[in-house]
Amino acid sequence: MAMPNLHRFLTGPLEKSPKSTVIFWLILTLTFATVYGSLILQQGFSIDYVVQDDARQHVFWMQRFIDPELFPNDWIADYFQSVAPAGYTAFYWIFAKLGISPMLLHKLLPPVLGLITTVFCFGITMELLPVPVAGFISGLLLNHYIWMRDDVVSATPVAFVYPLFTGFLYFLLRRKLWLTGVFVALLGLFYPQCLLVAVGVLILQFLRLSDWRPHRKQPRNLYQFYGTLFGIAAIVIIAYMFKSDDYGPVITAAEAKTLPEFLKRGKSEFFSDDLGHFWFTGQRSGMMPRFGIISPLILGGILPLLLRFRGAFPLSDQIKQAGILLEIMLASLGMFFLSHLLLFDLHLPSRYTEHTFRIVSAIAAGITVTLLMDALLILGENINQKTITRVGCYLILAALILEPLGLKRFPRTDYQFGYFPALYEFFAQQPKDIKIASVTDEVNNLPSFSQRSILMGNEGYVVPYHKRYYAEIQERSIDLIHAHYSPNLAEVDQFITEYGIDFWLIEEGSFTASYLKNDRWMMQYQPAASQAIAQMEKGITPALATVSDRCTVFQFDKLAVLDSACILTFNSSDL
Repeated sequence: MAMPNLHRFLTGPLEKSPKSTVIFWLILTLTFATVYGSLILQQGFSIDYVVQDDARQHVFWMQRFIDPELFPNDWIADYFQSVAPAGYTAFYWIFAKLGISPMLLHKLLPPVLGLITTVFCFGITMELLPVPVAGFISGLLLNHYIWMRDDVVSATPVAFVYPLFTGFLYFLLRRKLWLTGVFVALLGLFYPQCLLVAVGVLILQFLRLSDWRPHRKQPRNLYQFYGTLFGIAAIVIIAYMFKSDDYGPVITAAEAKTLPEFLKRGKSEFFSDDLGHFWFTGQRSGMMPRFGIISPLILGGILPLLLRFRGAFPLSDQIKQAGILLEIMLASLGMFFLSHLLLFDLHLPSRYTEHTFRIVSAIAAGITVTLLMDALLILGENINQKTITRVGCYLILAALILEPLGLKRFPRTDYQFGYFPALYEFFAQQPKDIKIASVTDEVNNLPSFSQRSILMGNEGYVVPYHKRYYAEIQERSIDLIHAHYSPNLAEVDQFITEYGIDFWLIEEGSFTASYLKNDRWMMQYQPAASQAIAQMEKGITPALATVSDRCTVFQFDKLAVLDSACILTFNSSDL
């Protein structure tokens, strides 16, 4: 009996589907990706001052590409420039030379990266199961994944994992040697951790495809294909290893366990007494952190079960090369456990699994749902209940499409909005070599919005993985807290002179014990924080507070800017 048109339209394999059907499902997939991307753009350009949270560390320094005089002798800017992957840096540099500033580019990129990822995801699924609706479902679910997290939105190196790793998989499945090689190289140039996973996939594939029986010669083209890819990967890895490390060595696990930043509620929380959280959901330590939705994991997880009962799912006979999904999982897990073993030499373990697991589960879920819908449609034909089963299929698709409505934030951007434009303009009008000190959250926005250096920030600038960098940051943080709350003006003067501070940014209420107690960043630095709290609870006023009225050169809402030159003119006897 001929397959009904609707059945063919929904789950018909490629050879039985007209070209228009493939185009329809691809366009529909890209439509959803475009809609999600437009929501990102809407937030990114909603007001004049907007920057993504992680971009405040990984993109701000690139404004040097436009104006090399920015951030002179800036410890923070120099550090993030030194750790930026070469390909990522070159990418932004090229666009800067074309007249597109890094701060603008980081807001334009996410929708483009999302569309590229969607195309490759659709293509990968079609290579595994040549049914267009499977490509649609996989692409849809992967879009849900990437837009419920801020990885792609950040336009930082991790944002390139999704288009580059899916591109690598697509061309690997199609056995396109040089295009696969290009993506292998790009992975290493943009996100080296993912290159190691890709190498693991290639090793597992080579071992699976090789004939290890005695006296058997391996096919020459097998050696040529994988040998070339291994060679490309080796060149990139060696080049990365020779990259100068001015801020090392990397902290050890034993040392990290002594720092509050790595413990519960720390800014870089890693270690946890909850083993389930530590191994599975920990943001830095777990293999599946921040997944948000579990339907792809569940649906993808039952795919091996469906394949064990192929007789009940006839469409499963169309599946090809599905072993690559298992190879990705094994390679990712191998690097995950190796990273734990060598903590923190391979950076964070979660980086080897969270992104690849999302890609694999989305693709596997798309295949699973397609097999289930096909079986449901066949059942409807056999029991003469075609209308009911067709409605069931559409309800399944509707449920998957509407899934983001159950998320608290979708799309999640973690954009930081600047609500003090006059403040940013004030600092932008100051000389380019000024340095600003502050304990307020707003100071984190100044390098991005005003293109001016700060002594210290309390967000992503506190990166504790490289000892030399963190030692300086730790010292600055303690000295800043001490100077901000010290009742001795001479100590404030010494701090200003030692660090070359030109301006202080003061927030209303920052000279109170409650303000300090509620600041997680400052409370990490003991005993400096506790000593400051004890002084204020005794009624001792910080010296900086006593000169704030006379040295304020700019005020906007709850924020005031103090001129350090003015502070230095006062003596303790003047207070």
